[in-house]
This record gives sequence, C-alpha cells and structure tokens, in this order.
Amino acid sequence: MGTLWQQRRTRRGRAYRGTLAALGCAALLGSAAAPAASARVPGRAAAEPAFPAVNYAVAVDESESLAPEDMKAEKAAAARIALGDVSASSTVSVFGFAAAERAGQRAVDPVCPRTTLDAAGREAVGGCVEKLRSRKKDEGTGTDFPTAIRQGVHDLTAGTDATAPRVLFLLTDGKMDVSGSDKYGDPAHRAAEGERQLTLALREAAAARVQIWPLGFGDAPDKKQLDRMAAGGYQRGCVALPSARPRAEKVSGAGDVGPTLERVFAAAHCLRYQSGPTAQRPPATLEVEISPLATVGSIVVDKGDPAVRISYLDPSGHQVPTSGAYQKSTFELAGAGGVVEALKIVDPVPGRWKIRAEADEDHRALPVGVSVLWQGELRGAITMNPPSPRPGEKTTVTMRLQTREGYEIRDPADYAGLAVAGRLSGAGFAPLAVGLSDSGTGADAAEGDGSFTGTVRIPSSATGALTASATLTAAGLRADTRSETGTVATAAADVVAGLTLRDAEAHPGAGITGTLALHNTDDAPHTLRLSADDVQAGLLTVSPGEVKLKPGESVSVGVTVRVAEKALFGDRLTDEGLRLGSTVTVTDTTDGNRALVRSPLSVRVTPEPTFLERNWWALAGGALLLVALAVTVVLVIRQRRVRVRPSGLVLRLVSGDGEQLAEHRVGLVRTPWYGFGLTETHRSPRIEKRANGPYAVQRSPEGGAVLRTRGGGRTKVPAQGRAVLTDELYLALGDEPRRPGRRSAGWWPWSRPAPNRRPAPAPADAAPRKEYEVWE
Repeated sequence: MGTLWQQRRTRRGRAYRGTLAALGCAALLGSAAAPAASARVPGRAAAEPAFPAVNYAVAVDESESLAPEDMKAEKAAAARIALGDVSASSTVSVFGFAAAERAGQRAVDPVCPRTTLDAAGREAVGGCVEKLRSRKKDEGTGTDFPTAIRQGVHDLTAGTDATAPRVLFLLTDGKMDVSGSDKYGDPAHRAAEGERQLTLALREAAAARVQIWPLGFGDAPDKKQLDRMAAGGYQRGCVALPSARPRAEKVSGAGDVGPTLERVFAAAHCLRYQSGPTAQRPPATLEVEISPLATVGSIVVDKGDPAVRISYLDPSGHQVPTSGAYQKSTFELAGAGGVVEALKIVDPVPGRWKIRAEADEDHRALPVGVSVLWQGELRGAITMNPPSPRPGEKTTVTMRLQTREGYEIRDPADYAGLAVAGRLSGAGFAPLAVGLSDSGTGADAAEGDGSFTGTVRIPSSATGALTASATLTAAGLRADTRSETGTVATAAADVVAGLTLRDAEAHPGAGITGTLALHNTDDAPHTLRLSADDVQAGLLTVSPGEVKLKPGESVSVGVTVRVAEKALFGDRLTDEGLRLGSTVTVTDTTDGNRALVRSPLSVRVTPEPTFLERNWWALAGGALLLVALAVTVVLVIRQRRVRVRPSGLVLRLVSGDGEQLAEHRVGLVRTPWYGFGLTETHRSPRIEKRANGPYAVQRSPEGGAVLRTRGGGRTKVPAQGRAVLTDELYLALGDEPRRPGRRSAGWWPWSRPAPNRRPAPAPADAAPRKEYEVWE
C-alpha cells in the first residue's frame, strides 16, 4: 500500500506543479523563527522517558609521539562523547597519561574530575578537555597502560553506583612502553614487569565491573595488545547483545578518531549512533535523520573553529531554541563557545533535521561535521490468530513494531540489531519457544516490514488459558515484552464472528469502514465489545463500541474506525504521513471476555489535501481553457490585421466629373495602413507613397476600403464608389485581377496560398491564355 500511496502522491504532485505552471504563479511560504517556549501539544506519551546513566572515564595518550593534529583530534573526541551523552545522571572523568620516568614526574594528568553531566556539567567538561596536552621530553614520554587502567578503575568505582555501567575509553597512538619507568624495576626486566602489571590491572578492572574500550590510531598501536585490553576487562555490556561487548578499534588517522570514538561510545552506552554527511566548510547546511523511535538525542557538531555559528532547524523548517521548550520538545545546548557543541533534545521531532553552519570569511578554513546520538523506546503489538485455538491446532503469533505512541516502524535501519524472542505458555504443558522472524518466509508476509511472525502448534495436553509473549531487545532501545492471552477452545464458541476490515489510507477525522458478520448459536443473548488496541488512546476509535445479539440471531454490522482530528497528531503529521498500527478486537463479554476476533489494522494517515490539491484537475482545465481563449483572441486579431492590409489595392485619383487622373498600385506591406499624399494637384495630380502622409488607406472587412484623413476621421470607400480627398479630387478603387489558383493572404490554413501547380495543357485549338499580374 505504501508504494501505491507514493505513486498517487507523485502523480498528484506532478499535476499540482503542472497546474501552477499553467497558471503561471508561485507561492512563497515563510515561517518566523521559533519562540523560546511553547505549550506542549497532544499526541505524545505523557510519561517522561527515563534515560539510563553510565559512569565512564576517558584516558587520553599524551606521549611525545603525538603530533599536534593528533592531540587536537583527541580533545575533540573526548568532548564529543561527553557533550553527546543523553543522560543527565551520567558521570565522566577525563585524564591524560604517558609514563613517569624520573622523580617528580607522574604517569597521569587529571584534567576533568568526575562530573555529572547535567546542563552545567556538560558545559564544564567541554572546557576542561582543553587542558589535555602533548608532553615534552623531560616530562615522561612513555606509555604506561597499567597505571592508566588503574586510574580509570579508581575514578569509576569511588563512590559510584555499582549497578550503573562503568566504562573506560582508552585513546592511544602507540603500544605499552615502560622502559624508562623506575617503578617497573631493573631496566632489563621492565618490559616483562609491565606485561605482568597489565594483566593484574585488567583483572582488577574485571573484578570492579569496569569495561575497557581501547581506540588506537596511526601506525604504531599494536592491535593485538588493544584486543587483549578489551577482552581483559568486564565483559557484560549494557544489554546482552554482541554489539555491547567491549572491543578494540583502530583507525588510520587523526581525522577518524572523533567519529570512531563516538560510535564506540554509542555501543558501550547502548546508544544509537548516526553519522552525518561528509564534513563541509561553512557556510553550509548539513542534514541528519532522527528516528521516530528516539525519545532523547544529541546532535553533536564538530565545528573545527570555535567562531563558527550553528543553528538548528527541525523537519518542518522551524529554527528551534537552544534552551527551554518548543512545541513538545525540550532543548539544552552545551559547548557553544568551544570547538565541539551538542544540542540535547528530549522528545525530538522525527525526520530530517538541518544544521546550518555560518562563519566570517577568516573562519571558514576547517570543515564542520555532524552526528547524532540517541536512545529510544521500541514497543510491539502482539496478536495470536486464532485467539482461541483448539489442542493440536496451529496458531500464528505476530509481533508488530511500534513507537510508544502506536506509530508503525517500517524502516529496518531503525531496529537494526534487534533480537526478538517468542514464547507460548499455558496450563497443561511446558513453555514453548516461538520463532519469530521478519524474513518474508513461512508465515511472515513480507521481509523488512516491521512485523515478526511465527507459528506454533498447541499441545494436545493444553487446557485453559494460553499466553503468547514476545520480547524485543536492541542496543539503544528500551526492551519491551508484550503478551496476548487466549483460551484453549474445548468447545465451539457460542458466537461466531468474522471481521472484514482492510488496511487503508485516510485523512484526520475520516473513517475506515468494514463489516462484522455475527451469528449467535446460543439460546441466550450476548453482548460484544469492539475496541482499537495497541495504539495511543484517541488516535483510532471504533464504532459501534458495543453490539447486542439476540438468541439465535445472525446479523451483519457495519464497523467504522475513525482517525483522530489533526490537532491530536501535533507536528508529527507531515506531508510524508504517519502509519498507525492497531488491533481491532471483538470480545464476547457474556462469555468471560473471550476474544472472538483480533484483526491487525494498518492506517496511513496523510494530511488533508489543500484547495489546489483537491481541485488541480479543474484548475488545470480552466487554465488550459484560458490559454486556448487567449490564443484564439490573438489569432483572430492577427487574422483581422492580415485581412485589412492594403497590399494589392489599386488607388485611382478621379476628378469631380469622374475622369480618371492617375492610378497607384499598393505594393506588399506588413502594416494595416498605407500612407500616401498628393503631388502636383493643379497641373498633373498623382498619388505617391508617404509613410506619414495626410492620407492612409486599408481594406475594409466588409469589402472596399477605408480612407483615413489627417484631422478628418475615416471614410468608407465602396468598391464602386469614391471618397473626397480635396475640393476637386476624389479617391476610387480599381480592379484587382488575380492569378488563377491564388487565394487571399491570411494566417488560417484555408486562407494560405495554394501551392504552385503547373496548369493542365490547353487543347491545341484553344485560344491563348491571358496572364495577369498577381497582387495580394
């Protein structure tokens, strides 16, 4: 249905644009900047989502081998993950490390003490990471991994909640080097002692439940050693998925440090990470997509230069504030004065956001990069069909993915890495696993449509109630378990029901109609209840809500599912539309609330079309009619102008007694009037052509000609009559002989000259043909 809807939208869009082109008009729409605050609108879950906290530390290599651009990349990377965190309860500490190689030196340089990442803490961390530096030769330039790990374990365990994840990110451009550190004993044994201390430090980290996520960059890091550190710490991630298990990463250059660490941070923190487009120099507009599953997110901008100015536009094109509330979202900006800034958004509007980067001419040398970190909530709607199967019969279990408001999820990228576990339990048998997949095979209708389906056979020993359940688990998405209760049918139901209701597209306030066929086989009346489940209250309503059946009655009832009015959807309803997923349930309240029908329903809600969209065909027809009329008028005027051209007229100058004094023939002219004057009027009067003469003549559409006299108006010159020029001279028209086969000049096809054709040969005894001069 989505494909059909897109085709319809495409055809309507083309016709709409064609109408505007025919009318020759365009609309310019503008929107004012968004206010700093606005009341919340309906259509959103009332409960404020909770964002799990993570305690993490960032250890940054400060060894001498670091190039200036490497240190700059490490600073920006540390700021990106600190500012990008979405939980105000998370804590972070940042420290640099190298090695202590003589008295008075230290292996660790604390730069950011443990800080809670509320609004003030995020701002503070964005500034303190600038204290990181590359060490000089006399400050200790080795690489002491054991000490760095122990510092991280200390920061993460002292006074923190053991139930919150503890994560150490270790950034380095080299491998362990403690050859110059006296603390590791005799120089000949320092390498071995370093390895032993690293093993112990990793054991301490695992015991303290500290995960280690190493990131190496450049050519020097030993990937094998990085893998060893990742595997040596605590292995259980924020969720029981492989993507959340600690692992080492290695990148080739400083430019990849920030994006890679951000991706690693997302995996460790159970966040979803979306990279933006290729970095661009300002002025530029970069776009990022925010999933409809997101309940909180951070748009992280690496500006390259602190002087770059950033503004944020939501999918509707409104510039959002950087603090406070707007519409149904709240905003909090941190790091605005630094190289990296991040806008945290609670309840972000899903869709394509635009990040506009502007800078003065002397601050446009460095590219601007954008990414998004977010957490979300994924819910499911589960159905079992039939809801009351018999022992030995198969039942189909379907879990449809939804947002917490009941909107369907159809983009596989939104639930990548999702694990779905199904289970059937009930009296008389041990629980059974139900394999649910979105592969488009077996009972699953289509691949990648967000519906996970599987079948299971009801054990013959089953009695009483049945429960089909499914659990959704994905990194960055809160786990959700849904269950559907049915009953083992030991006897036929008293009421047989069949619901015909198809997926549809509708506008706000519109209704979707179907038919409910009912047959009461009982000798007692039954009351049935109809409802739209698995969707936010009010978005879809079913009528009638109740049906009463008399004993033995068979009836067909019209059912209408009505879509909520536009106001309830708020700004979620865009030109792309929304897809609501619901389950229409028919329950027999007389028979212990037995579910007779549970029918999935998908409704694509699209905005009410505008006046132009509704009437494009009439407007297009009217525009074409106007164009046709205009063309006709132009052609008529042109034809009239052609018809009155005086080309070929024979003008005769006659005296008062009718004597012809002179004759003048008008040549081919393109103007409707032919100007002329009189010369030698007293001796030998003649007519001569004068563009601005005192007289002008043109043909008359009724025949003859029209004479225009300067200051004297216009006079009709009949074909057999004459008109006054002076007291003694008159104008008359002579004959216009035409060549056979020629027609009068004109634009219309029937007035165009016929093609020249050689006349048929005359008989030998025929009289000679007369040739005439042709005038048009």
